[in-house]
Amino acid sequence: MNIRDLEYLIALSEFKHFRKAADACNVSQPTLSGQIRKLENELGTILLERTSRKVLFTQAGLMLVEQAKVVLREIKVFKDMASNQGKEMSGPLHIGIIPTLMPYLSPIVLPFLSKAFPKLELYLYELHTSELVQQLESGQLDCGISAFCHETAPFIEVPIFDEKIQLAVSNKHKWAKKEEIALSDLAEQEMLLLEDGHCLRDKALSYCLSVGGKEDKHFKAKSLETLRNMVSANMGITLMPELAIEPNAENQVHYIPFKEPKPFRSIGLIYRPGSPLKIRYERLASEIKQIMSER
Repeated sequence: MNIRDLEYLIALSEFKHFRKAADACNVSQPTLSGQIRKLENELGTILLERTSRKVLFTQAGLMLVEQAKVVLREIKVFKDMASNQGKEMSGPLHIGIIPTLMPYLSPIVLPFLSKAFPKLELYLYELHTSELVQQLESGQLDCGISAFCHETAPFIEVPIFDEKIQLAVSNKHKWAKKEEIALSDLAEQEMLLLEDGHCLRDKALSYCLSVGGKEDKHFKAKSLETLRNMVSANMGITLMPELAIEPNAENQVHYIPFKEPKPFRSIGLIYRPGSPLKIRYERLASEIKQIMSER
């Protein structure tokens, strides 16, 4: 048994599909399948019920998956402790970033981080909040940058900045000339929202419902760019976080700031409690906070 076998097992539990799990682990499907069978033989127990349609874990398999996550997490801590000796801001750092931040935050902060920490080798992964949290728990990620929500509560949350949210409407919309709007004006309005899995969807939905607004049930977007295109075509209105707003490049979409109280989401860095790399994460968050405050 080796560490890689445990990684295969966890990947298979996440994807419930041999090919997808193999792709995620960068190995061939026969290799992953063979290693899982080898693991079963070594442990003397059946981990999977193999059918032609899907992969089902036995009760023993489910228990061992959870234990494998604990083992990998402890191995990660062990490596972190070793890498932290005399070189706080050097070596690899794996960071998960949610999709509604990744395309807009990364181009701003990466050039500055590369200069500030030249020996730090950054690996970035665009992940929905649930995936980010899951991979952070299992030790696959070192830390994450996300909007704070109930899913991030079990981790150490380091605030970086508050991002205001504006209303996006088409230039053909009746509100296209407005320069400010009250949240209460969204009462009875149908809103275009992101699909399930985005924490921004939950935040936007909570603001809409709080004033009597509602979701457009006929459409769910995978990205902010899809929402922007729908608004541009005058197919609805939506809420847009400030980093995703490009007023100089847009001529079909009008963005309207809200009056007080202004909707916002809190953005920050999250990491596992008790991590030996606490100082590294705190410094990284502090640097990003400084970059964003100057911007």
